[in-house]
Amino acid sequence: MRSLGMALVLFLIIRTFLVEAFQIPSGSMERTLLAGDFLFVNKAVYGAQIPGTHARLPGFESPRRGDVIVFAYPKNPELNYVKRVIGVPGDTVEMRGGEVRVNGRRLAEPYVQRVDPRDVYDPEFNWQRDYLLGGPGVARDYHPTRDTWGPLAVPAGKYFVLGDNRDNSADSRYWGFVDAAAVKGRPLVVYFSYDREAHDALPWLTDIRWHRLGSIIR
Repeated sequence: MRSLGMALVLFLIIRTFLVEAFQIPSGSMERTLLAGDFLFVNKAVYGAQIPGTHARLPGFESPRRGDVIVFAYPKNPELNYVKRVIGVPGDTVEMRGGEVRVNGRRLAEPYVQRVDPRDVYDPEFNWQRDYLLGGPGVARDYHPTRDTWGPLAVPAGKYFVLGDNRDNSADSRYWGFVDAAAVKGRPLVVYFSYDREAHDALPWLTDIRWHRLGSIIR
């Protein structure tokens, strides 16, 4: 019983402060991450949150542009989202015809997947007016679309994130910035993966993506 108790305490410490398992439910990060991927996430790198408080342990670094991060979804903190950091505090971010620009420079994005050429407007984009560069006059005539918006100023303590599957991702374009306090960690590796689209009786047993096991996430 003593050994079992110590093992349980050690497990809880590791899960709370060091590494936690997450799974990918949707295709918003394809090709980098697939629906059915199970990840180990490094919680210590940005500083794990102390349970029952708003305090965090010191982190080794802050999220950087290009990092894939796990965070609490701003509209429902009970849900965990995985996206890629595009803009860090102090950056200006924009998109022109699907091309992302940060601080006026085109961002090289070899990880992006594009599958739908339609460029559509969504009323959810209207939050962007409060962060638009150029003043009230520009905001009044602002009409953002999925592939053309900004430039937006990223506030202190916030991050702008996008899904790698750029045409099929609910991300910062729709619901705004991610608060630094909501960031939970950085994915490390895919430890298990199966095809969620398979119609077999036990896809998690018969449709394992063996080639993805052990994949490093970049």
